[in-house]
Amino acid sequence: MSRLLAAALLAGALYLPAGRAGAEPLTLEQAIARASEGAPRLQAVEAAVEAARASQTQAGVRPNPTVTVTGENIAGSGRYGFLPQAEITASYSQMLERGGKRDARTAWAQRDVGVAEASTRVTRLDLAARVERAWFDVIIADEVVWAAKYRLKTEREMQAEALRRVRGYKDPLFVETRAAARVAQSEIALHEAKRREVAARNVLASFWGGSGEGLEVAGGVLTEVKSPLAIAPSDEAFETAKIARAQAAVTLEQSRGVQDYTVSGGVRYLRGTGDVALVTGITIPIGRFDRNQGNIERAQAERRRLEFEAEADRLERLRRLASLRAEADASRLRADAIRIEVLPKAVRTLDQVREGYRRGGFTFRDVQDAADAIVEVQEQWIAAANQWRDLQTEIDRLSGRFDASARGETEQ
Repeated sequence: MSRLLAAALLAGALYLPAGRAGAEPLTLEQAIARASEGAPRLQAVEAAVEAARASQTQAGVRPNPTVTVTGENIAGSGRYGFLPQAEITASYSQMLERGGKRDARTAWAQRDVGVAEASTRVTRLDLAARVERAWFDVIIADEVVWAAKYRLKTEREMQAEALRRVRGYKDPLFVETRAAARVAQSEIALHEAKRREVAARNVLASFWGGSGEGLEVAGGVLTEVKSPLAIAPSDEAFETAKIARAQAAVTLEQSRGVQDYTVSGGVRYLRGTGDVALVTGITIPIGRFDRNQGNIERAQAERRRLEFEAEADRLERLRRLASLRAEADASRLRADAIRIEVLPKAVRTLDQVREGYRRGGFTFRDVQDAADAIVEVQEQWIAAANQWRDLQTEIDRLSGRFDASARGETEQ
């Protein structure tokens, strides 16, 4: 293989995804779907939805009635001995809720269910963002391994060239030692890159409790992604649900400011005469001091707080999205420039210096500098790729790139 072809392959390898023969690649969408199946955090929020629905059922239940049995004149002195003048009363009481308390409780519980369901969608988006980052980590790790292999191959060729010159008494002995040290450094770098590659695959597979062995991903980094221009619908739905619940809380507190009545009725048995009499009663609280005004004002203030915070968060997300898009574009353009313009020139420079070294026109130090320049360019590309990964992942999360699929799964 010519060195020019090797340079072209190096430039391309740092842009296209690395794969292994025989492995079925996993797309990002497939990875997110697999991670969403049985994820403990999703199971937790789904349990929260069930709890909210149970609370909604309980909110519609009326207060339980009470049965009261009282005895008067059971025992005493004189003619009030044990039981002769006793009066036994049995009564049935029922609280009458006023002010629409039951409807208000049910409405608040229904809004709470809405918050729990919206939280499920947000949790799915958060999970998708973590999976996406891990997915990109695998791709970048593959590129780092490829670059480390190319570096080791180059260093071994340089070592062979240095050894020939040293054996021919054209270079001092330390050149051979230095070349061997560089090969050792390249082997260490390759070993570390492979370990990071294994770790990246294991992290990605851990989202569905699998193993990273043999896992391959389909796709590449630094590919322009058309994300939505607005913030994620799930985030907006979550904020809207919280505000609706807060408004329901205001109505609930207002209903609690209305006093409830308790009515009762029963019979009284007079042992002294053997007669039976009906008894009735009603309890009416006097709402002179407690009209629940403090709680009503607190609920109203809490609703306003949520409204203001939701609007502030919306504006901040939009500003952040605009900034992220500009930064992501800059990172992608910088990485492309390194791949297309800088890296091929660095590889070509090394090729020229090595040719001159073989002819005795350059020193081994010149060859080292040219090889180190390629390593530096590779590191610059990797840094740009990592920055783009971070920016693009945040953009996809804020804009809800995977919101539609998450919503479809929730409805199912």
